[in-house]
Amino acid sequence: MENAIIVTDLYKSYGELKALNGVSFAIEKGSIFGLLGPNGAGKSTTIKILTGLIQPTSGHVSVLGHDVSSQPLQVKARIGVCPEASNIYEEMTARDNLIFSAELYGVPKADRIKRADELLEEFRLADRTKDVVVGFSRGMKRRLTIACALVHRPDLLFLDEPTTGLDIQSARQLRDEVRRLNGEGVTVLLTTHYLEEADQLCDSIAMINRGKVVTIDTPENLKACVTGEHVVEVSFDAPMKEGEFASIGCVVEAHRLGDKFRLTYSGRDPVGDLVDFARERGVGIVSLNTLRPSLEDAFLKLTGLNPEEAVKDKEPQKPRRNDG
Repeated sequence: MENAIIVTDLYKSYGELKALNGVSFAIEKGSIFGLLGPNGAGKSTTIKILTGLIQPTSGHVSVLGHDVSSQPLQVKARIGVCPEASNIYEEMTARDNLIFSAELYGVPKADRIKRADELLEEFRLADRTKDVVVGFSRGMKRRLTIACALVHRPDLLFLDEPTTGLDIQSARQLRDEVRRLNGEGVTVLLTTHYLEEADQLCDSIAMINRGKVVTIDTPENLKACVTGEHVVEVSFDAPMKEGEFASIGCVVEAHRLGDKFRLTYSGRDPVGDLVDFARERGVGIVSLNTLRPSLEDAFLKLTGLNPEEAVKDKEPQKPRRNDG
């Protein structure tokens, strides 16, 4: 299978800080590839290098057969980039944004209006063609941002946190659009903090932490790496503390997640012990669920983060310079 992207031994330093420390991976043409990691792991730095926005300290990047460092114009002509922060002009109409993007990408003048109207239809914005963007919802703005990145029919699309801040319906619609584009042959590189989103969309995933790729595999193979661990989630009708679960012999770890506790256990199933545990303390069990290993479980195991840190990493962050 031919590769759309080949990254070899990539390093990027900012003074004493090593943002990337020997990153290597390849992305097959026609696939959806996820780049996952906590804040500051190196995701954004990697994307900026791949799209020609910054130069690496060392290493080599090939995108669609072109060297990014020596052939940036050839690369940019064939890729579309949807940044985490929308780059559309809110004082312009939806159609004018697309026509302007088409002009920037060198789409022939005779084709710009036709292409803009095609995308407005495909992204369900045709009824807002002449409306100024400032009045659009967050989901509509996000769809328009992606449409602008596709106006020149790129072979490769970069999506940086595409659903951050969207409501459930808008996020689902956007995932459907990504699937549709991929079905038409567009290769997609996706970064996201929502691991269930990566699980649903990606053919393969690279997990990156502290500037290094921890592992690369399919979502199912990554989840299989934690099949030897068993997890239950339990909530009670009264406050509890993590340390109290140490009295249950088979419980290895206990983490509080909102109003629930996630317990990792080995050996026997702890359900009976949890019932006795609750009875002894005079509290009731509100919910008790046995969980199958998830991509989040694999992510936590492979990156060494704890669940609380993972929750924080899902929260939208204010843009920071070179935040990785």
